Amino acid sequence: MNVAARIGAGHDTQSVLVAQGITKSFPGVLALDNVDFFVRPGEVMALLGENGAGKSTLIKLMAGFYSPDAGSILVDGMALVADPAAAHRAGVATIHQDAHLVPAMSVAENILLGRWPTNEFGWIRRRDQKARAAAALARVAPHLSPSTLAGRLSSADQQLVEIARAISEDSKVLIMDEPTTSLSPPEIDRLFEVVNDLKSKGMGIVFVSHWLEEVFHISDRVTVLRDGKLVGSRPIAELDHDTVIRMMVGREVRATEVPKRPIGDVVLRVQDLSRENVLENISFEVRAGEIVGMAGLVGAGRSEVAACIFGIDPYDSGTVELAGRTVRPNDPSSAIGAGIGLVPEDRRQQALVGLLSVRSNVTLSLLDQFSTFGFLSMAKERMIADREIKALSVKTSSPATRVSTLSGGNQQKVVLARWLARKPKLLILDEPTKGIDIGAKAEISELILRLAEGGMAILLISSELPEILTLTDRVLVMRSGRISASLDKAEATSEAIMSFATKG
Repeated sequence: MNVAARIGAGHDTQSVLVAQGITKSFPGVLALDNVDFFVRPGEVMALLGENGAGKSTLIKLMAGFYSPDAGSILVDGMALVADPAAAHRAGVATIHQDAHLVPAMSVAENILLGRWPTNEFGWIRRRDQKARAAAALARVAPHLSPSTLAGRLSSADQQLVEIARAISEDSKVLIMDEPTTSLSPPEIDRLFEVVNDLKSKGMGIVFVSHWLEEVFHISDRVTVLRDGKLVGSRPIAELDHDTVIRMMVGREVRATEVPKRPIGDVVLRVQDLSRENVLENISFEVRAGEIVGMAGLVGAGRSEVAACIFGIDPYDSGTVELAGRTVRPNDPSSAIGAGIGLVPEDRRQQALVGLLSVRSNVTLSLLDQFSTFGFLSMAKERMIADREIKALSVKTSSPATRVSTLSGGNQQKVVLARWLARKPKLLILDEPTKGIDIGAKAEISELILRLAEGGMAILLISSELPEILTLTDRVLVMRSGRISASLDKAEATSEAIMSFATKG
């Protein structure tokens, strides 16, 4: 079967980027198997698939970081070589999930990084640099000053600076890898306005996201990978959510069912928790078997509440009690000893040690359980880790495998396994399904419900409103470091939550 028949006729004359028969292997892994992919000028192509489907590998091939074992990638008919600088020169720009700006440099310096205008003596022409940066910013972020240090920008503005860099390079293709992960709804809306403007001016955009609502809102066409193979590429108008999910996972993903369960005594009581310029008089309770959601915009103070409860951040006044006993402030070991577990927002930076094995990461908080007089029992460590890996169905070739090689969903299971082995009374989950695929989201949602059914108290922080509305018994809405509303199941709607999150 020829390429046109497999991925859609007409790409040969219309497409700005064409990948044909791409195969790429790593030791023990066939990451991509004869994959075809194309992007037309003036369209948003969504690239979808579960973690481990091959999306990241294809992105790195298009960005010039890898060379294919077989097949070719053409940009405007010219072969792309495995060199990031060459990919930029060919017109392919990539915006990664985490912004790649130099914090101590200005916006202008970042936009023209590696292409600073110089005079005949090699001195940078600052005025020219600022003017060229301002011209690029005018199209995507006119509110930003070229002189501002990049490190002072919000996540949303850093994304816009990276887009401005792509514009300044006259890029033909813009690859956006999970660009909305750290953005609030208003910031996402602004980003999508920019994307639509770039699309109207003929840029081809590859949009990678686990959020199907965003895909259906912004995309013209969808390409789905599964297990390194091309499943299909179809116009968004021909698809619905269920069809896309089936293409991604190869099976039906049933909706999460939330059975009724008894709610017990108060486990966590937070009273008048305050931290200057961060939190103000935070008070709430979480009971045994209860899932309390915490919603709000990015920067509202949700993660800061979790950090104070767990003892990572200090607070000026207030108390945290677990099962009636005061938890010592600013002391994570006291929180752990009291029975609190925390799955932080950024698993790679805040929870996992990428160079260590899956087994070592599972047992990081459990050293007291298999050590005697400072000596570790490796046999007991293996027993504990293997039990938890099996209980949470962590997909790994071996417990000795580096945790950094696992998919996002399985990395998150490793963090969960670490805390569940301690059997905490309270589990704080900060964005537990951030950056993981639909199948893994469903598994983790089911796990959260099972833990609550077993009597565990759960504080669930999430920016995903469907997750909050489906899983929680009550919702605390935060705005500007304060709890602006406490809503029970019947009162909690998307409209109500967003109203309390955005209005005074």
